[in-house]
Amino acid sequence: MALSVKTITFAAMFVLVSTLAHAVEIQSWIAPQGARVLLVETHANPILDVRVDFDAGSRRDPPGKEGLAAMVAGLLDSGTGQLDEEAIQQQLANSAAQLNGFAELETAGVRMRSLSRSDLQERVTGLATLLLTQPTFATAVLNRERQRAIESLLQKQEDAGASADITLQQRMYGDHPYARPAFTAVKSLQAIQREDLLQFWQQHYRAAGAVVSIVGDIKRQDAEKLVNVMLRNLPQSTLPLPDIAQVPPQSVAQLHLARPGSQTHIAMGMPVLRRDDPDYYPLLVGNYILGGGGFDSRLMQELRVRRGLTYGVRSHFTPLQQAGPFVISLATRNAEAGLALQTTREVLGHYIKEGPTEAELKQAKANIIGGFPLRYDSNSKLLPYLAVIGQYHLPLSYLQDYPHAVAQVSVAQIRDAWQRRIDPQQMQIVTAGATP
Repeated sequence: MALSVKTITFAAMFVLVSTLAHAVEIQSWIAPQGARVLLVETHANPILDVRVDFDAGSRRDPPGKEGLAAMVAGLLDSGTGQLDEEAIQQQLANSAAQLNGFAELETAGVRMRSLSRSDLQERVTGLATLLLTQPTFATAVLNRERQRAIESLLQKQEDAGASADITLQQRMYGDHPYARPAFTAVKSLQAIQREDLLQFWQQHYRAAGAVVSIVGDIKRQDAEKLVNVMLRNLPQSTLPLPDIAQVPPQSVAQLHLARPGSQTHIAMGMPVLRRDDPDYYPLLVGNYILGGGGFDSRLMQELRVRRGLTYGVRSHFTPLQQAGPFVISLATRNAEAGLALQTTREVLGHYIKEGPTEAELKQAKANIIGGFPLRYDSNSKLLPYLAVIGQYHLPLSYLQDYPHAVAQVSVAQIRDAWQRRIDPQQMQIVTAGATP
């Protein structure tokens, strides 16, 4: 029986992706300090990328001091017991290196990029160690960065799209820790003092439970030494951090925020997806067809191509330790906001009821699997994948397993998962624009 060109192309592409996934060999071990380490050796270029994640993301912000986790991470490179802010930046410039703190919802820490030449790598590693183990959080720097954060926050509050996103996060999660970033306010930023930064650092920047991800031109033995140097003088807090509770249901509402401008921003969503969710792949593949696949998606075809209601519309899942959000967002002309929202709900409802077609699923699989190697085709792209694998205790074969799992998803599985997990009547809706 003759095979179509598309069938042959898909088969060849799948073999290629499987081969590339096999080529990523992840080494893993537990450091003496209790951190999990993941290493991928790549010796083609003399570059080393390191990322250290702690359970210190914004979900750990104390109520009333939202923004604290981000402030701690942002000020790690502002001074140590031995170097001030200017001296740190001068050493990085002299070493042609990059080193900075970061804060996300679940984790926070530092990222480091250095040339792998031993003297330069050791110098930058030593600098990273100082930032992690001897931050000073100088009051003058805190005052400056707090003012910058307040100015940025006020700008976001005036922006219709940002306001809709923030309010949706509040509505979806209520008092749950996942809502903490959305409740960052001028008052909470003003409440943060230097003592709060030090206490948060001492409690959360601990080696035990940290995840160290390393990609680049380094051998296992040298990587072990690097990790031991970076972690050995971290705070030794033994107080267990509280577990992150399951996301409780919230009362459903549709809210409108009055904002000036010619467009209305629409955001709707609900908490759905965990990293260890049994419906992980049917939901993600199904979302590509609904609103994650660009111009090929159903939402884009209906709202932009057929009706001209928006320039762009997308849907996405954010998997987290507990239920992460499923969100649909778009912007449209003020006069057409009602029709755009109604059409979005109709497309979603029909998709949940009927599921995708076989042709849509085949195209989605080809695009997802074909593009997957491009997601980690450099050190900097691969590094966050290692962090996710370590943080959520995913198998070391995750990069190999992903395309195979996508290939196994069926129309029936997608329809079943979406009918069980996505209830349009439980989705929070926020619009921001001119008052209707």
